[in-house]
Amino acid sequence: MVALNPPVCDFDQIAPDFDLPGTDGLRHTLASCRGPNGLLVMFICNHCPYVKAIIDRLIRDCRELKTQGIGCVAIMSNNVSDYPEDSPAKMQQWATELDFPFPYLYDESQQVARAYGAVCTPDFFGFNARLGLQYRGRLDASGRKPGPPDARRELFEAMQTVASGGRGPSEQIASIGCSIKWREE
Repeated sequence: MVALNPPVCDFDQIAPDFDLPGTDGLRHTLASCRGPNGLLVMFICNHCPYVKAIIDRLIRDCRELKTQGIGCVAIMSNNVSDYPEDSPAKMQQWATELDFPFPYLYDESQQVARAYGAVCTPDFFGFNARLGLQYRGRLDASGRKPGPPDARRELFEAMQTVASGGRGPSEQIASIGCSIKWREE
């Protein structure tokens, strides 16, 4: 398992469009997921210890961001042939079990992950109302284990700022996580 950090935020890069199936049996698009004040696109998966360490906090933050007009969507892009615990059936089970407050989508072709430049799970892309990238940082100080209960809510605070002013913080600490499991070309 390789831990990777994504690159820093490329401010105002426009969110690539997508149309993917969700664990809810529906198809979801960039337009259907965005909120009036922005969109948080999260690349996650079921098996990654970094995602498992933050999932409860991520669910909490997404519930709160929704009330501020920020849409949230999670995308799973791993190669499920090599990682069956990330299969659509297991994705559906996890989303139901944890009552995800966001669509959980399957990027089987991995084209959406490539379009976004996602490199790890979790990898966060916070966009403003105009769908310009404003945040490419971490959730908080958590790593393979949850951070302290009083850890600063970096992602949440950044997206609150984006919701109210359209611009993310200039200082951002990159997320860390497991590499996306790419198919052999």
